[in-house]
Amino acid sequence: MPNQSLIEADRKHLIHPVINYRAHEARGVTVLESGHGAYLRDRDGNELLDAFSGLWCVNVGYGQESIVKVAAEQMARLPYATGYFHFGSEPAIELAQKLVSYAPASLQHVYFTLGGSDAVDSAIRFITHYYNATGRPSKKHMIALERGYHGSSSIGAGLTALPAFHRHFDLPLPGQHHLPSPYLYRQPAGVDAKALIAQSVAALEAKVAELGAENVAAFFCEPIQGSGGVVVPPAGWLKAMCDACRRLDILFVADEVITGFGRTGPLFACEAEQVEPDLMTVAKGLTAGYAPMGAVLMSDAIYQGIAGEANDTAIVGHGHTYSAHPVSAAIGLEVLRLYHEGGLLANGQAQAPRFAAGLDALLAHPLVGDARHRGLLGALELVSDKDSKQGFDPSLKLSDRIAAAAYRNQLVFRAFGDNILGFAPALCYTGAEFDLLFTRLQRTLDDVLDEADVRAALKGCSAVRSPGPNRAAA
Repeated sequence: MPNQSLIEADRKHLIHPVINYRAHEARGVTVLESGHGAYLRDRDGNELLDAFSGLWCVNVGYGQESIVKVAAEQMARLPYATGYFHFGSEPAIELAQKLVSYAPASLQHVYFTLGGSDAVDSAIRFITHYYNATGRPSKKHMIALERGYHGSSSIGAGLTALPAFHRHFDLPLPGQHHLPSPYLYRQPAGVDAKALIAQSVAALEAKVAELGAENVAAFFCEPIQGSGGVVVPPAGWLKAMCDACRRLDILFVADEVITGFGRTGPLFACEAEQVEPDLMTVAKGLTAGYAPMGAVLMSDAIYQGIAGEANDTAIVGHGHTYSAHPVSAAIGLEVLRLYHEGGLLANGQAQAPRFAAGLDALLAHPLVGDARHRGLLGALELVSDKDSKQGFDPSLKLSDRIAAAAYRNQLVFRAFGDNILGFAPALCYTGAEFDLLFTRLQRTLDDVLDEADVRAALKGCSAVRSPGPNRAAA
C-alpha cells in the first residue's frame, strides 16, 4: 500500500496502545518498514538510531539472521503445539530448563505467557491459588510501588501505579496498595541512599501492620522502575525489601519484564544483590521482541502448594492457548545463546560505562537536572530550576517537543509525559553508536532549548546562552 493509504487505514481502523486516540487521529501513524542492528527505517526512508530497543525489548538488535533461521525452521517443523492435555514441545521444555539454570536459585518452575502483562496477571492468580490451597485464604492484599508498572491487564493494572492506567478503569482494586517510590532525586535534602532504603523498609512494615500480616499476600516491585521514569533505587534496596518480606511472611515478587536479560548488566537484575524472589515475571528480552512471549518463574514451595496432593484430581484452572508456543520458545533459545555465546551480554556490560558517562555529561546542559542509569537502562530528568528541581509546566508539552526534535535528528527514545527521557539501547551497540546517540541527543536538547518559551521557563534564563546553529552534524 502507498504510505498515505496506510496512514489513512491506520487512522480509521487500528487502535494503538497507551495513546490519546484523538491526538493520534490528528497526527497520523509513523510507519516503520525495516530494521538492522541498532537502526530503524521508516516508510519515508529516514534511518533512525533506536535508543530504546523498540519498547525496552529488542535487546539483541534488529535483523539477527540466526533468530530468523531458527524461527523459520521451527515453523516448518512444528508451528504450534498445545500445552494442554499433557502435550508439549522440545523448544519449550528446553527453554524452561535453561531459564531455571540462569535464574536465581529459588526459582525452579516456569509458566510461559505471551508477554509481561499476562505474566503479572498469571503471578497474581498463582499467588491467590497458593494461599487458598494452603489454608490461608485471608492473604489477599497485594502491595506495590508508586510509579510502578506491572502491565495493563484487568487486575495487574491496579498494581501499576500510573494514573492513565487507572482512569476510567475502576482501579486500583480495594486489595491493592502502593508505597512511596525509592526515588532518590526527589527526596528532601539530607535523605541519602541509606536513609531512603530504611524509609522503604519502614513503609512496607507499616503497611503490613496496618493491613495485618495474615491478610497480605505479596509485595511486587521492579528492580528499576521502568515506565514510571526509570527510577533507579540505591544499591542494596532490592535486597533489603526482599529480606523484609521474609520477616513479614509475605511473598516477594520481582517484576523483571524490563530489567531482565542483560538490561541492567547481569542477565537478571536480582543477581546484582543475590536476591532470590518467590516469583519473577519476565518477557521483552526473553525473545528480544522477535515473537510474543513472557514467563512466570516460581519457587518450588509455591509450586508444591499449588500442585496439591497426589490423589487430588482437581485441575489448576489457569492456561493460555499460546502458552509455551514452540516458535517463540525456539526464538527464546537462540536469543539466550546470543546473550551468552554470541557475546551480547558481555558487550552490554563493556559498553555500560560509556553509556553512563554520556548521560552524566549531559548534567551540564541547562535543561537537565538528573541523570540516572544502571547497565544499559537510563534516564535524564529535565527541570526548569536545577536548585529546586522544579519541572516544566505541562502546558509547554515539553516531552512532545523533545520527541519531535529527536525524530528530526534521527534518534528514537522514550519522552515521558513528566519531562523524563528514557533510554534502553540494545546490547549490540558499538562505541561509535553510543557516540552518535549522544551527539544526536545533545543536538535535540539544544534544539528545544532554542525555543523561546522553553528558554523563558528556565530560572535565570537571561544567563543561558543559546548553543547557536553551529552544531556538529551526525
